Amino acid sequence: MSDSDAMCSAWRKPPSRYLEERPPRFRLPERPRSLYLTMRDGCRLAADIYLPLGETPVGGFPTILILTPYYRRFALREGASPTTDPSPNAGKYRDFFVPRGYALVVVDVRGTGASFGTRDSFRSPVEREDYREIADWIVAQPWSNGIIGSTGISYLGAAACFLASTGHKAVKAIAPLFAVWNTYADHLYPGGVLLNNLARTYDELMIGLDHDRRDILARQPYFSNPDFAGPQPVDEDVDGSLCRAAVREHLANFHMPDFISEFQFADSRLPYDEAFGAFSFSPYHYAESIDPDVAIYSISGWMDGAGFSNGSIARYLSLPNKKQHLLLGPWDHGARTNVSPWRKSVQPEFNVLAEVLRFFDHYLMGLDTGLQHESPIHYFCLHEEQWREATSWPPIEDSKIFYLSASGALSAAIGSPGEDIYRVDFTVGTGSLTRHERLSAIDTSEYYTDWQGRDERMLSYTSPPLEEKVEIAGHPVVDLWLKSSERDAVLHIYLSEVEADGTVRYVTEGVLRALHRKEAEPQRFQKWTWPFRDFSRANAEPLTPGEPARMRFALLPTAWVFQRGSRIRMSIAGADCDHYVQLPHGRPPVLGIQRGGRMASALTLPWRQGGIQSKTRGKP
Repeated sequence: MSDSDAMCSAWRKPPSRYLEERPPRFRLPERPRSLYLTMRDGCRLAADIYLPLGETPVGGFPTILILTPYYRRFALREGASPTTDPSPNAGKYRDFFVPRGYALVVVDVRGTGASFGTRDSFRSPVEREDYREIADWIVAQPWSNGIIGSTGISYLGAAACFLASTGHKAVKAIAPLFAVWNTYADHLYPGGVLLNNLARTYDELMIGLDHDRRDILARQPYFSNPDFAGPQPVDEDVDGSLCRAAVREHLANFHMPDFISEFQFADSRLPYDEAFGAFSFSPYHYAESIDPDVAIYSISGWMDGAGFSNGSIARYLSLPNKKQHLLLGPWDHGARTNVSPWRKSVQPEFNVLAEVLRFFDHYLMGLDTGLQHESPIHYFCLHEEQWREATSWPPIEDSKIFYLSASGALSAAIGSPGEDIYRVDFTVGTGSLTRHERLSAIDTSEYYTDWQGRDERMLSYTSPPLEEKVEIAGHPVVDLWLKSSERDAVLHIYLSEVEADGTVRYVTEGVLRALHRKEAEPQRFQKWTWPFRDFSRANAEPLTPGEPARMRFALLPTAWVFQRGSRIRMSIAGADCDHYVQLPHGRPPVLGIQRGGRMASALTLPWRQGGIQSKTRGKP
């Protein structure tokens, strides 16, 4: 099966067909122009400028701005292979957009690459102000027509959101790809639990880049090419002395494990800067400053880390922008892999940049792309292997409740009151083939292939065989009544499909720390259609040992078809030692899961009996 759009009916004009109708009309320059841009405080940022070669349109080119901490361009060692691309992070945007009539500007953000300065944070407010000045410089150039778009994967996508939030009038469209909205909840503290492995691996990557430690980069799949020889100096820096001076400044950059540990709660502040909180590096915090006329295309995948799909959906739901689009595919972080167990190939066949091109062509160039005649949402349904369109999220409004019952059953009816005891095993984990690995810069192409049998060390509940296939699309929600021997606990919940032959397929998962079980009203620009919590200190509430407490929270969203004869399984663990911190430290709780009666623990699924049905065509 394939994620190709070529033969599907979800698009009026599939991106692949649009790309065929939009061949390159310009040539790439052999190398970019490179220079320093001086910021308000004197900090110099390295920038590469790629201009299309050919007949310049009247008024100039629209510009795509890429803001990256991962090197705009590497210097290459003497004798490097002629096929080595010095821009592994930005090269795909260069090759795709410049020949089609866009200027491309790629900037090493403050404290990275050949740029001067230091990084005082993960996406610092200081860095955000740089973006405004970079936009000012772009529109002042003779080759610019005064229109800017921005895109990129992960950090680059969040940077596009920050750029839009400066309110700069030249910014007309952004396409944040696989990018967070709420950094605390989507990325580093999903469910209020620290992803400690991610913090460590990110820090190692950035030390390798920021300190120009090629011994470290040799262990990083994306930057291990031995032809790479540190950041590329700008044109004026003939002997590389300025670049070396910039790298020396980077030695003072923040370290993620130290930095993120300051934010035990989402409203925590730095002890030395009361104005700086976890919200300071989250795009949602600045959402009110995004002009409602800016077009936004949020793109993510079902296996996109521990919450990036949540971020894309929340961005789509939260902003008042009328020009909003959402795409959710069968991909990991960055769409490097098709994660479907039924895929035809590891590499996705869907061309994400073709869809981004169609989006930019529509909103930045004013071309007729067909975008205006399509539904704003497209998503891929796993195990049916089909693309679908929708006019609202979630695409399925109906639901079905399964109740936890005796003997490990998931039942349609509430059973008699009872309790299942589970002693938390801190050695339980999800392995090294999970949705978390790509975020840790591990070059993984197989996901949850070792899931068979992992739930044997968990507390599981399984439904009877399904009489016909069922589609779920949206957020599964668990509603558990819990007793604990300790004042804190963590619940890791896994949803699986048990096929008729006994094969167990991972579907999705979710996590919640008991301390953060209290729900809250979503803040402005934090609109969710699933249970919301603010992870604040004020709403943190320890458990009372032996007393039941309600834990209602969503699993990560998915679109999945359970086949006829399959069973639905929900599994509970109290740890994922491979990715998350241990809580409570050294005190494995004994958990009592309540079922039946007035404390009927349950699983609610967005439910469409009989599987997927195509949306009718026509303008939404």
